[in-house]
Order: sequence, then C-alpha cells, then structure tokens
Amino acid sequence: MVRKEVSILVAILFVAIAGFFIFFNNGSTEKLVLEEGNIFELEWIYTVLKDVNTQEDFRLSDFEGKPILLESFAVWCPTCTSQQKEIKKLHDELGDSVISISLNTDPNEDEDRVQSHTERNGFNWIYVVSPPDLTQALIDEFGFGFVNAPQAPVVLICPDGTSKKLRNGVKKSLELKTEIEGCSL
Repeated sequence: MVRKEVSILVAILFVAIAGFFIFFNNGSTEKLVLEEGNIFELEWIYTVLKDVNTQEDFRLSDFEGKPILLESFAVWCPTCTSQQKEIKKLHDELGDSVISISLNTDPNEDEDRVQSHTERNGFNWIYVVSPPDLTQALIDEFGFGFVNAPQAPVVLICPDGTSKKLRNGVKKSLELKTEIEGCSL
C-alpha cells in the first residue's frame, strides 16, 4: 500500500513540475538581439534545415525582412492539423508576405511521414523534421511548451527581431493575421 501511495505522490509531483514549466514558459515575448543589417544573432536562426517537400536547404535567417510563423507539430496530432488548416487560410489571403515553417518535433517521425501529411492535406509551405539540437534550442528559448504538439505551439518572429510565443490552442487565421500586423508597429 505504501508503494502505491509513493507512486501517486511522485506522479502528482511530476504533473505539478511540468505544469509549472508550461505555465511560466508560455506567451513569453523575447527580443532577439540584432547585428548590423538586421541579422539575427541567435545561433538557432542559422541552423541549416531541409524542406521535406522540395529537399532544399535553408536557414531561418534567409527570410530576413518577413514575418515568420514557426509552428511545432506532429503528424499524429489532430490539433496540429487544425492549426495548419488555419495557416493555409492565412496563406490563401496573404500569399507569401509571411513565411510559415512547420517543424516536426516528434523524434519518432521522419521526412516520409511528414511529406505524406503535407500531400494528404494540401499544405504547401515549408515543412521540416526538426534536428534535435534545434528542438533543444527552441525549448531553451521558448520553454517546453514549444514541443507540446496538442497545444498547437506557434512562435511569431517579426522582421525587427522580436519574437513571441502565441497563445496555446488553435489560432484562427484572423488572429494570426492580427498578430502578424502587430509586427510592424
């Protein structure tokens, strides 16, 4: 009986600690320090990534001057797919004036699964299987909630270098548009 009570206490403690980190790491607004010429200083901005659909290499820093929606997702996550449908609506309205990058942060998924997901759903923006070092850097920057797929995590990186983790849950295209418009203020 004592063993069961200890297990329950350990589980409660784990949930409380996880909740603490998720609560205090969501919705933070960070200022990315800029070098001359509006180039981002943070190392993860320079990580070489590969678009699973085009097989082209790129860096987040390549999109200087445009707002970037950086979404963490998993193929198995229906909330993520709902968020991606809203991102698709946003792109239908705004075109390529905003860059969307969907990072698959599930270490059990590969490029083939991600590519099948994009084809099946008609999603045509950049999709990446996140390298472990980038995933860790983003957790360090935005908190563990950034890799909690069912929360539909999205970070907005503005052209001026500011970044903001948007609220949890599916964000409608209008809300995303409003957040993006806030970049130019």
